[in-house]
Amino acid sequence: MTPAPPHGSPAAAGEEPATNTPADGPADAASGNPEHGSAGGRAGSPGGAPQRHLAHTWQEAWQLAFDCAAPIPAAPVALREALGRTLAADVEALVDLPHYASSAMDGWAVNGSGPWILAEPGQRLAPHQASPIVTGGLIPPGAKAVLRSESGTIASDEDGLPVLQLAGSAKPGEPRNGEHIRKAAEEAVAGEVLIKGGTLLNPAHLALAALGGHDALPVLGKAVVRLVFTGSEVVTAGIPQPGEVRDTFGPQLAGVVEMLGGICAGETKIGDSYTEWLAALEDTDPAPGIPAAAVGKLPARSTAEQLPADVVITTGGTGRSGTDHLRRSVAELGGRLLVDGIAMRPGHPAVLAELPDGRFIIGLPGNPLAAMMALSTLGAPLLAALAHRPLPPVTEVPCGAMIEPDPGRTRLMPFRLLYGMASPAQHTGPGMMRGLAAADGVLVVPPHGVQLGELVPAFALPWGAALPDLAAAKDKPAPKRAARKPGGTSGPVDWSELLG
Repeated sequence: MTPAPPHGSPAAAGEEPATNTPADGPADAASGNPEHGSAGGRAGSPGGAPQRHLAHTWQEAWQLAFDCAAPIPAAPVALREALGRTLAADVEALVDLPHYASSAMDGWAVNGSGPWILAEPGQRLAPHQASPIVTGGLIPPGAKAVLRSESGTIASDEDGLPVLQLAGSAKPGEPRNGEHIRKAAEEAVAGEVLIKGGTLLNPAHLALAALGGHDALPVLGKAVVRLVFTGSEVVTAGIPQPGEVRDTFGPQLAGVVEMLGGICAGETKIGDSYTEWLAALEDTDPAPGIPAAAVGKLPARSTAEQLPADVVITTGGTGRSGTDHLRRSVAELGGRLLVDGIAMRPGHPAVLAELPDGRFIIGLPGNPLAAMMALSTLGAPLLAALAHRPLPPVTEVPCGAMIEPDPGRTRLMPFRLLYGMASPAQHTGPGMMRGLAAADGVLVVPPHGVQLGELVPAFALPWGAALPDLAAAKDKPAPKRAARKPGGTSGPVDWSELLG
């Protein structure tokens, strides 16, 4: 996974870059390279003088997060885990479907016309012999048809032996040759393509693959994501005391990762110490606590937990205080910063890094709305690239309010669609979630602000519907009304005119 070249300076993107002053501490040796998220260099040792650096613009960070990753190669997964995945190659039938001739009805397999002498189940039927059979049962050798249970009756012949006869409810000519027999290879022959590569797999596809003899299917890769939640003041249940905060990431972040195209395969909760941070980021064991001999023998739902992470997402620790250890931990592990701050708000201290083992680190701020905006900016394009998906679309919508300039910063504003215009939502402080919960999408407001009715870039939320192309609809000419017919004095009323 090789990072892409720089996408131009912040000034080239039309924004006045925001500046940050890094705290003292070990830094990535590559962080002085503009490719790696810093335009001015950083201190190379704990004792080095900190230097100012330029944050990426929102557009640069968005594009770089997509360009820095190569798609994860296709691999087979168990059928139960293939739902919703994209098939990487054609799937052929390994056997005929069905692979044997079977009965479509409960009744009797028969040879010739009746009455029929009853034979032992499973033996070859001679002419005028029959044997009981159930739906799906194997058609015995010599059988020519199946007589339905409601069309036959057991009687006794002149010697008192049981025989099968047609019942009074039997249809004329029943059973015809081949009737109620499901022939082998009726649905497909071995080697026939059952599902085309590139198909988005639904439950019926999985059932068809199972019928075709498959236990696993080759699917396009997705990123395995592990979550690291930080903060000793965070509580996961109940009402927090003063000085404590309720966990907002645990209930939602794994689900959002899945919506963005990742596979969430584990969560870790740590405190605020550097040793805890370092241990959480350097831990590459695919399944802590699971013996090596057990790998491969676990149930299907545990497969993802056996895989090493492709992406680690952390919450908090991206600021510059004494308890923020993300950058120091990345440097200690030999990693490099691809994005070290974004000229946006909320979410400007977001971090994107890459470790020598190929894992990506996404550092989200600790405030919930700021974190979601950072995840949308860095996580959405990165996970899309790893999952063989295109860059998420950014469309334009007419703004329903005038937004003042904020030089040097792009602002991400949740909005509601009202009367065809995007109106910024209320309750959108960095630590608030009420505005985002009711939003239809997010405006990407440029530093120079927006005038009422002006088109502004916007993107959809992972859990929301795609944004309508309101800009195109605004420019589209109104459809012409059909000419109304002159009213008459007699005959039926043409009510369609009322619907014009």
